[in-house]
Amino acid sequence: QVQLVESGGGVVQAGGSLRLSCAASGILFSINVMEWYRQAPGKQRELVASITSGGDTTYADSVKGRFTISRDNAKNTVFLQMGSLKPDDTGVYYCKAWFGAYWGQGTQVTVSS
Repeated sequence: QVQLVESGGGVVQAGGSLRLSCAASGILFSINVMEWYRQAPGKQRELVASITSGGDTTYADSVKGRFTISRDNAKNTVFLQMGSLKPDDTGVYYCKAWFGAYWGQGTQVTVSS
């Protein structure tokens, strides 16, 4: 049984920070590329950040310098540290395992102005 469970979302003022977590089970986490996506109401889901098994990271241009993706293979968990949040960052954030294309259920992030 494969499960990806996101947590850490909430409501925050512009300029604030949140730390999202994604706990994975049922997959060989340590060799999987892990990704964070987000989706605002009425918009397409978009890739925010990714991290390889070796720790190489990529980011959407809109979040570079503000977000940091990391992973703890011993705990089968991937994180997204979100700083200097903007209202445009509002949306549901999803964790994805690249191998198998598994998705979590998402966690809501709302940034108020």
